[in-house]
Amino acid sequence: MKALQDSLLTTIKSCLCPPGDGVYTVNTAKERKQQLQQSIYQQTERIDLAWLKSLETLPQSNNAVMLGIASDCGGGILRGANWGPLFLRATLHEQSPELSYFDIGDVRVNPHLLHDKYLNELTISKCRDAFYQDNNAKYPVSPLSITELVADEFYATYPDKGLFGIGGDHSISYPLTKAYLKAKLQQDKRVAIIHFDAHTDLLVDRLGIDLCFGSWCTHILKYLHSPTHLIQIGIRSSGKPKAHWESKFGVTQHWAKEVQELGVEYVIGTILKQLQDEKIDELYVSFDIDAIDSSFVSATGTPEPDGLTPTEAMDILKALAEKYPITGADMMEIAPFTDTSGEGIKSSQQTLAVAAELSAFLLTKMSEN
Repeated sequence: MKALQDSLLTTIKSCLCPPGDGVYTVNTAKERKQQLQQSIYQQTERIDLAWLKSLETLPQSNNAVMLGIASDCGGGILRGANWGPLFLRATLHEQSPELSYFDIGDVRVNPHLLHDKYLNELTISKCRDAFYQDNNAKYPVSPLSITELVADEFYATYPDKGLFGIGGDHSISYPLTKAYLKAKLQQDKRVAIIHFDAHTDLLVDRLGIDLCFGSWCTHILKYLHSPTHLIQIGIRSSGKPKAHWESKFGVTQHWAKEVQELGVEYVIGTILKQLQDEKIDELYVSFDIDAIDSSFVSATGTPEPDGLTPTEAMDILKALAEKYPITGADMMEIAPFTDTSGEGIKSSQQTLAVAAELSAFLLTKMSEN
């Protein structure tokens, strides 16, 4: 165990950075970063040392471990979700100061990259030199690749802890859920991914790229015991009907219209029966904030009308958490500087408030397991 802990710590120190520093800037949002780091470490100077010191307590920490991935390179409509980790953290500290979780920091994001498999060796070497001051370093350089490495080592070292990922665009959920599912398969756990979203994210690829915000779900199906264990809630923006997605991919969907027409209690009952029938042990919740109706959340890359209300989403989460442990989760697609409502900062604050309330619930339940 000590060897695994030491290896993970070395990887974290190389591939991550203090919370809030995941967006590579000099002055942009500097005051907000300092406010967040003051809340976490009670100081604003030499944050790198305070962060490194905090990592020593990870073995004894809370089971809920937060990881920020400030990348929107896998998005494709309105960008800006790279600011989600900083702003959501700050809102959580303001809105729910009593929350208990361990913040492991941010992935060091090169904003021009997505996954190492799309890069040639020369680019990887040059980026390693920039990131690690060593072009022969063993570490990856792209946010999806770094996230998967860190998550794989994390679950190998701490199988009883869970990562709460903050994005970032929804491509980030690919390495988070892949690492989680591989770990749970090794533990012989049957798990379901509960995916809240306005979109199916079931493209095979988009413009030739197979790992992006619109396709990540397709590529995690092989790590589930059954594709039906991907349960999607809130779908409403799709060029094809529900029957197409369920028949082609074998997933389970509950469109937003069903929640509105049949009632949230009916949908909850249907989901719980499926989980029971399929002998599910644990749940991972992947939450794209655009699952919520755009009248509540418009600071996101693809706001959609006719979605879930925050109350409906919370009712579903509470009902699931009463019956099943939530052992992993993420919150994606919060773009604080993006606004389609015309209400500016008010829109951003409302979106962040909704996302923080849902995130606080998920973190609380993860910490209890």
